[in-house]
Amino acid sequence: MAESRGKHFSTGNGSDDVRSEGIPDSSLEDTGLYDGDSTRAPKPSSATSLGSTSGFVPIISGEGSKKGSRRHGKKDQNSSAGHFRETDPYDLSGKRSRDPRKKRVRIASTILFVVGIVLIAVAGGMWLYSQKQYADQDAENEKLAAYATVDDTGNTAPTVDWASLKAINDDVVGWVQIPGTVVSFPVYQASDNDYYLHTNAEGNYSLGGQVFMDSENTAPGMVDQQTIIYGHHLRNGAMFKPIADMDNQEMFDSVSTVWYVTETGTYELEPLFLYYTNENDTNVRQFSFASTDEFHTYLSGLLSSAVTSRSDASQIISSTDHVLTLCTCNYISGYGRTILVCVPKSEANVATAATGATTTDASTSAVSSGTAG
Repeated sequence: MAESRGKHFSTGNGSDDVRSEGIPDSSLEDTGLYDGDSTRAPKPSSATSLGSTSGFVPIISGEGSKKGSRRHGKKDQNSSAGHFRETDPYDLSGKRSRDPRKKRVRIASTILFVVGIVLIAVAGGMWLYSQKQYADQDAENEKLAAYATVDDTGNTAPTVDWASLKAINDDVVGWVQIPGTVVSFPVYQASDNDYYLHTNAEGNYSLGGQVFMDSENTAPGMVDQQTIIYGHHLRNGAMFKPIADMDNQEMFDSVSTVWYVTETGTYELEPLFLYYTNENDTNVRQFSFASTDEFHTYLSGLLSSAVTSRSDASQIISSTDHVLTLCTCNYISGYGRTILVCVPKSEANVATAATGATTTDASTSAVSSGTAG
């Protein structure tokens, strides 16, 4: 390095003249290395000489220290680069680190990152698909709702266009409505209880299927002592979700009327009690009984497990001949089914009247006894 720098400032013919190639004389005069009279500059002393080359002018001094500094700088640079290699978390190629353990960690992190992105994408796709299914179900329900005229106040029964409904699907047997809620649907009956779980009235797949009557019941319903109607509880609030919400006593009390209409009859009912059970409970599907007393005992047993009920439910049961039971899903651990038992208002009124008469007679008797005494 020192020799190359010396040669850069020599004349090129080996003489001791220090006139530089490419550097004007005036530049040399300014540096004090040339006096313009061809007077040779003093030779560098041994203290300042960096080599044995004759006539070398130490324009750059301290080459040794500079060189050492460069070596030191290179060492620092290498040290810094080494540290960078050990700690760089973004080096996916693995070229910056020779530690196989850290390379494996980076690979694992990359795999987990990719898997996470894939899972998020899959979850997003599933959510969009479920929303589409809900929308399709709502559209199907709205289309069928056009075939009935309903009163949201519950004062009058639904008026149903049976001919149009049967033109679409002649499995239709009735129409159920709970005024003030979204429950207003045609009721179908198939040869089993699986078909309408996810099949709509037109025979196509749908998330919520159709509301349907138990295949063991006698059509069109309200013929057997217990008629059971099933409907999905969809998480978007559709189908039979309001029935599941009646496990709250305030909500239960707010429902005063349930309509069930067939081609041949109209039934105005009211909620009697609601209870939880699970899908394996075979006791739910009891339709006919050997006697009225057996039927009342059955209902009283269900009432003992009720979550919500009328305060006079036990008295009403004693005069009940038929019930309409609405069954839906719930998302309560250990159960899975919500069952709402409804009684015809005509039968409930008989029981209420009988209870009132008994109470009146008892009060009169007590007054008479008091007067006589």
